[in-house]
Amino acid sequence: MRTDIMRKIALTATGIAATAGGIAGPAVAAHAAPTEQTTQAAQVQTDRKPTSERELNVRYEAQPNFYYCGPAATRNALSVQGKNIDVNTMAKEMGTTEAGTNSINDITPVLNKETGKTDAYKSVEIRDNNADDKQTDKLRTDVVRTVDEGRAVVANIAGTTTDTDGVSHSYEGGHYISVVGYHDNGKTVTIADSANPDQASYRISVDNLADWIATRGYSTS
Repeated sequence: MRTDIMRKIALTATGIAATAGGIAGPAVAAHAAPTEQTTQAAQVQTDRKPTSERELNVRYEAQPNFYYCGPAATRNALSVQGKNIDVNTMAKEMGTTEAGTNSINDITPVLNKETGKTDAYKSVEIRDNNADDKQTDKLRTDVVRTVDEGRAVVANIAGTTTDTDGVSHSYEGGHYISVVGYHDNGKTVTIADSANPDQASYRISVDNLADWIATRGYSTS
């Protein structure tokens, strides 16, 4: 389970200029003051009433290069908790190289460390080429529970999927994304994608997400 050097090829094919634009350009979402971030995170943590949908407040930033998708997805996920961790620091902790971040098992320890709880996150693998109904149902349950707890899911994906607007998203060499919301009781999820600021947020069905994760894994509460 590796986001290998093919990620570089995939980004080049789909427009490396878009990713490079994230280096010099500002973050898509404005940064709130630390006190405001902490207050918002605390409000989310305490507001856990059952609901059919929930969106977390992401302080989005694009990844600074083609191979930092793991650290960037983790940074965006942690931003919903009011945290702003430097991606270079996380990249070192994850062992990220130009070949990418090896697997979701390198992401989970960093999420736990920065969340401040050793058991806040765990890794879940979908080892089959396609997710079955049981794996998809578990993913839906995991996303709903994690988001309801005020946290985001980080997923290691590969291949091509289509969002609810009919737009394709292709990462044949592998990629990491954050799942920051759900709708219709988790049948549809909201993605924060660090690769391209022009497609920073979109929604896909949980069935498509499960198949996108297949052969890889995700970090969840």
